[in-house]
Amino acid sequence: MTIPTTHEETFEAGLAVRKKVLGDAHVERSLGNTTEFGRPIQELVTEYCWGAIWTREGLPLHSRSLINLAMLTALNRPHELGVHVRGALNNGVSREEIQEVFLQTAIYVGVPAALESFRIAESVFQELNVND
Repeated sequence: MTIPTTHEETFEAGLAVRKKVLGDAHVERSLGNTTEFGRPIQELVTEYCWGAIWTREGLPLHSRSLINLAMLTALNRPHELGVHVRGALNNGVSREEIQEVFLQTAIYVGVPAALESFRIAESVFQELNVND
């Protein structure tokens, strides 16, 4: 992969990865529904989170998804967790791997946070008809 060198290249690379992980519809909705007030944060997230970090070759997308699930559980960010459960599935993460991440977070982060993550993941699995 060619390393982006300009802000525009980093943004475009981030947009491509963001769409690959979260799906075109989600990203188009996020960017399309933004206000002038919210536009800068969407651009920042796309360029830096997705373009500068998710495009790095040091970790595969699968691993990045597992890390995000653990961090979002620790931070108790339910909306973002649901988004990233979908992304993890898109990146080939299995239900069993998601379950294991949440079990480990129960020990290191706390049972209430892990319970909420299990609930969110189950809701996403039902919505997407993802079975065992």
